[in-house]
Amino acid sequence: MNDGGVRAGERVLDLFAGARLTPTQRRIAHCLVEHAGKVAYLSAAEVADLAGVSQPSVTRFAIALGYEGYPALRRVLRELTDGPDGGLVREHNAMQGAIAAEAEHLGRLCQQLERLDDVRRGAELLVASRPLPVLGLRSAAPLVGYFGYFASKVHPDVRVLDSGGTSLLDRLDQARAAGADAMLALVLPRYPRESLEAVREARSMGYAVVAITDSAVSPVAEHADVVLPAAVGTRLVFDLHTGPMAMAMVVLQAMCDADPEPVQRRLEQFEATATRRQIFQA
Repeated sequence: MNDGGVRAGERVLDLFAGARLTPTQRRIAHCLVEHAGKVAYLSAAEVADLAGVSQPSVTRFAIALGYEGYPALRRVLRELTDGPDGGLVREHNAMQGAIAAEAEHLGRLCQQLERLDDVRRGAELLVASRPLPVLGLRSAAPLVGYFGYFASKVHPDVRVLDSGGTSLLDRLDQARAAGADAMLALVLPRYPRESLEAVREARSMGYAVVAITDSAVSPVAEHADVVLPAAVGTRLVFDLHTGPMAMAMVVLQAMCDADPEPVQRRLEQFEATATRRQIFQA
């Protein structure tokens, strides 16, 4: 929506707050926000054409929000867009709104971190584990890769488990046999079954599990010893993982704080090696 759009788009956006939508459904939601001034008077077929999706997808979208069908949702949209301030200029377009919402998530995470008991408890478990398995499948795979890259600078044996399949549990068995007694798991929506199964199996093997997830009541929470929630952004077609990424790096910092002398030695060794090998451009 351009700068001449209406504040009604912000009210429409509130309809989707907290809803777990598929990427196609988020595309529809994005369309409704961007075209809030007119979609309340369009048919399901017209909305589908505007969003570039199928008409059944629009119907399923309405049902996912708890309505009997698109006509019921459209009635609510009309109420929202015909409100007394419907003609006022919106504060944000949809893209800005997504980033503003992410900033709010980080603000809540900042407040949450006033108490570091769980973070420190999780860090102490992880830093003492030799080796240290770090699990993250599908959308969480890039995050555990990022975490693992830096964690390997301060921990002697980090094992990133970022792919599933029949060998995943084998790798957990191997790490356990080598002495691992704790695991970090990043489990994010839409909560891959394989991740949840791996966490359950890890617990049965004797691992302590530290889980970074989007909510304290996510499916992985009941199987974890320490749960570190960080909200996921849901206002774009695909999730924003700014919060979980920040939480992962907070955990890594806490690991460094929990065992400072060995960490400092390893960092110094890495810097000396990097200088000798000229790894980085001066």
